[in-house]
Amino acid sequence: MHTYHKPLDLVRERSPERPVAFARPAAVAVAARWFQDKFEGDVFYAVKANPSPWVIKTLAANGVTSFDVASIPEIELVTTHAPGSRMAFMHPVKSRKAIATAYFEHGVKAFALDSHEELQKILEATGGARDLTLIVRLAVVAEGASYSLSGKFGVELHEAPALLLAARAATEGRMGVSFHVGSQCMRPTAYQAAMAQASRAIVRAGVMVDIVDVGGGFPSVYPGMMPPEMSDYVDSIQRGFADMMVHEETELWCEPGRALVAEASSILTKVELRKNDALYLNDGSYGNLFDAAHVKWPFPVKLYRGEGDEAHEVEGPLKPFRFYGPTCDSMDHMPGPFWLPEDIREGDYIEIGMLGAYGVAMTTRFNGYGDAETVLVEDAPMASMFGLAGRTIRLPRENQEDERKVVRLSRPKGRAGKSRRKR
Repeated sequence: MHTYHKPLDLVRERSPERPVAFARPAAVAVAARWFQDKFEGDVFYAVKANPSPWVIKTLAANGVTSFDVASIPEIELVTTHAPGSRMAFMHPVKSRKAIATAYFEHGVKAFALDSHEELQKILEATGGARDLTLIVRLAVVAEGASYSLSGKFGVELHEAPALLLAARAATEGRMGVSFHVGSQCMRPTAYQAAMAQASRAIVRAGVMVDIVDVGGGFPSVYPGMMPPEMSDYVDSIQRGFADMMVHEETELWCEPGRALVAEASSILTKVELRKNDALYLNDGSYGNLFDAAHVKWPFPVKLYRGEGDEAHEVEGPLKPFRFYGPTCDSMDHMPGPFWLPEDIREGDYIEIGMLGAYGVAMTTRFNGYGDAETVLVEDAPMASMFGLAGRTIRLPRENQEDERKVVRLSRPKGRAGKSRRKR
C-alpha cells in the first residue's frame, strides 16, 4: 500500500474516481497498547469489526494475540495473518461443519453457546471432546447502548442455571459466562450491572466458572456522542469483577471491536451531484457507510477541493447536508446531518472519519459499487478516545517500503498473571 502524510496529499497527487479507504495502523497500535496496559484481563479482538489483514497484523504485533471469531473464514484470516494466535468461536449458533472444522483443523477449543441444543451440537461435532472451553452467553438487561444486541442471542437469566450446570458437566476443560451490553455503550456502569446479573445466575446454578467474558460495547467518539473516559469502563468492570461470586483463578476476558479500530480508518468519497441539501456520492450504505444509513450516525467530515497543487481543505460557513449513495436503491440514504461548507459542489471530495469499525467490513458489490482502494496515511484520526486527535503519527520507514510489515509501538508486555482475578 502507498503511504501519504495526510489524505489531502492523495487528492493533490491524483483525482480518484472510486472511494479510497485511509488506513492508520498506528492508531490501531495505540488502542491495542492501551487495552493491554489498562485492562486487567485477556483482550480478544472482535474480528467482525474490521477484518482487514493490516488490522490483524498490527494487533498481533502489539500484543493482542487473541481473537473473537464467528466463522471459518475469520478463523482462516487469523491463521494466515496472526499464526499461533488464540481464537474463541464466540458465535452462539454455528453449523456442525464449522464446529468440527474449527476444532479438528484449527485447534479452536473455546465455543460460545446459549442453548442446550447448541451445547449438544458442539459435543457431537467435536466427537465428545472433553477438553473444550464452553462459554454460556447470558441475556442481560443493560442500558446506555446506542445499538442494543439483546434480542438475538443469550439465554434468559431464569433459564441460565440449568444451562450452566449442563455446560459444567459436559467438559473437563473450562467453563465460563459471557454477555454483551450493546454496541457503543455510553454508560460504564452497564458492565457492572451486567456482571451482577451474571453473578446471580452463577450462584443459583451452584457452579464455579473459570472465565467471565464481558464482551464488547466499548465506545468511540462520534459527533453528538462523547463517551466517558475509557478508563471509566475498565474501572467499572474491575469493580464488578471484584464483587462477583467467582474463585481466585477465574479469568477476565473482553471482546473490543469498535474501540480498537474505529479511529484507524476514514473514507474519501467524491461528490457526483448536489441537489440543494442532498449530496450524491460514489460511496454509500452498500459500501462503507452502512452505519450512517442504518444506525443514522452523523460521522465527522472534511471537504477537499481542487487538483494538483491547487487542492486544499475547504473551510467556511457550514450547513447540514444529507448523503445519497451511488446505487439505484432509495434506501441508499444517509440522513446525517453532515456539516459541510455551504458552497460544496460536484467534483469535491469528502473525507468521512471514524469508519475503521463496520466500514470496509460491511461493503457489498450491489449495483457494481462498493469497491474501495486502500492507502496508508500518517495523520491523526478526526477524534480519539486515546489522545490521538491533532497528532501526526508517523509510520516506521520499513512500513513505507514494505506493506507486509506493520507498525509496532513497543515490545508487547508479558501477560502472565494479568487475567487472574484480583482481590
